[in-house]
Amino acid sequence: MEKFDVIVIGGGPGGYLCAERASQGGLKAALIEKEHLGGVCLNEGCVPTKSLLYCAKQYAAARHGADYGVVAADVKYDHAKVIERKAKVVKTLVSGVGATMAAHKVKVYMAAGRIQGRGADGSFEVRAGDELIAADRLVIATGSSTAKPPVPGLQAGLDAGFVLTNREILDLKELPESLVCMGGGVIGLEMACYFASAGVKVTVIEMMPKIAGPTDQEICDSLMKTYRKEGMEFKLNARVLEIGRDSVTYEDAEGRKTLPCGKVLLSAGRRPDTTGLNLEALGIQTERGAIVTDRHLCTNVAGVYAVGDCNGKLMLAHTAYREAEVAVNHMLGIRDEMRYEAIPSVIYTNPEVASVGETKDSAERKGMRVKEVKAPMMYSGRYVAETLNGDGFCKLVYDLDRNCLVGVQLMGSYASEMIYGAALMLETELPLSQLKKLVFPHPTVCEVVREALFQI
Repeated sequence: MEKFDVIVIGGGPGGYLCAERASQGGLKAALIEKEHLGGVCLNEGCVPTKSLLYCAKQYAAARHGADYGVVAADVKYDHAKVIERKAKVVKTLVSGVGATMAAHKVKVYMAAGRIQGRGADGSFEVRAGDELIAADRLVIATGSSTAKPPVPGLQAGLDAGFVLTNREILDLKELPESLVCMGGGVIGLEMACYFASAGVKVTVIEMMPKIAGPTDQEICDSLMKTYRKEGMEFKLNARVLEIGRDSVTYEDAEGRKTLPCGKVLLSAGRRPDTTGLNLEALGIQTERGAIVTDRHLCTNVAGVYAVGDCNGKLMLAHTAYREAEVAVNHMLGIRDEMRYEAIPSVIYTNPEVASVGETKDSAERKGMRVKEVKAPMMYSGRYVAETLNGDGFCKLVYDLDRNCLVGVQLMGSYASEMIYGAALMLETELPLSQLKKLVFPHPTVCEVVREALFQI
């Protein structure tokens, strides 16, 4: 039985970066992954969806090119080619993860990992397929899986291929005539945006009174206004009652209705996945399926950590990256802890939406004394030069007592690339007077943040 310093179960963003950082810190690391290196993010989530959305954006640019003096005739969209390109992108990045593991001498086991318990020396024993390995430290990074609400006909629809999860829809070779998205969160909206841009009739059914979860209400309203121009429909405060062979039955304020459709996307959220791990062998504590961790990513069992979606904190790949680093630093005796207050979130639709920290409403619910300022993206010369009739904007939420930013919301082009700067402003808690001294390059879209700062 081979012995390691640390065993990582799960080869997604949190898992493979944890193994890499551990090796860089001088620890002998093993990584166990049952399907594909890169996890959901690289194979059926973050990366492939961005590949599709970029292709749709190019199609939209070609169709509306005349507005910019570029005339293209007979523009067509080849969805099969888009899927082929997506596969190449995924293959390239997954191969890159494998090469990185090899370069850092991380031993990779392509097999299912299952905790066996403790050995005679107190180390953690884990079965990787047919092999039994051991380590003094164990990191669980098994991610999440699609949430499946108890809707009659759902499983039958999944079995028949009528209902698709984020995995199957990314390999769909032909565009359906119509698509119903069960859920208006990030996954549902990004896929709705893609298919609507490609010419598919899309309807989003959302249980809540708004789309995009905790996103600022004004941004949600603006997004729906934009999407409706593309022919998308929204059913809010609506509950799916049943899925038929070629339809979805739902109920909203207007009563019970049946909507025929070509395909259904199950995008009702995700849940931590620890299936088959045998957490009971070590007595690892969970709450509502998520592994309980502290600010160092430690579980209730000394030497066992949990990073990424499986701990249920913030199901974002970049959160998992940082959690992996904090966990490894704790192993190495380096002072560090996880902060969740300034982690950015992005919806890669067109227009993009990005946010970090509090909205005005969420801050006030926490008892904070805050004010909010708003600057339209039209204050940016570059935004005006590149965007026709754009209605994007920047919102800043600032704390009156601490005199610093506590939230930033952006809607518009390049929002995903700008939000890290906003996150840095929140993380450092720099005074507003200091932020106003920052020099922004001109002309850039990010100058809208400076414009908003000077409204305070």
